[in-house]
Amino acid sequence: RAAAGALAIGVMISPWLLVCSLTLALFLALAKRRHEIEFLKDVASEHRAALSQYSSYFLDQMISVVTAVTVMAYALYTLAPKTVAKFGTEYLVVTVPFVIYGVFRYLYLVHQKDGGANPTRMLLTDPAILINTALWLGLSAWIVYS
Repeated sequence: RAAAGALAIGVMISPWLLVCSLTLALFLALAKRRHEIEFLKDVASEHRAALSQYSSYFLDQMISVVTAVTVMAYALYTLAPKTVAKFGTEYLVVTVPFVIYGVFRYLYLVHQKDGGANPTRMLLTDPAILINTALWLGLSAWIVYS
């Protein structure tokens, strides 16, 4: 979607932004599969045959790896020479803690609040994620436009 959007408006997309998009999508998909396995238990494979190939433990391991890669890809995107040149600042890296918090909050909701079934609803209704996103956007805009 990110690449298609960039193509549609005729801009070159950063490879780091592509990695961020890919790993974030994978993160959300793995969390959703984990929720299905936890919620459906023994009948999970009847719901989706591929679920017979996974366990919660295995998905947790993959989620851990994808989480780290997602955060690192975002951090590297903020530090990439092309990003610095495009936005005229090297200070976008200070937005990384907001990304870390957002990912950790989502993991908290998945693991402690039985979330993950509907990522969109969770992202659009959780007050902490909404506040974090607003702060991230505000800080990013302030850094770029000041």
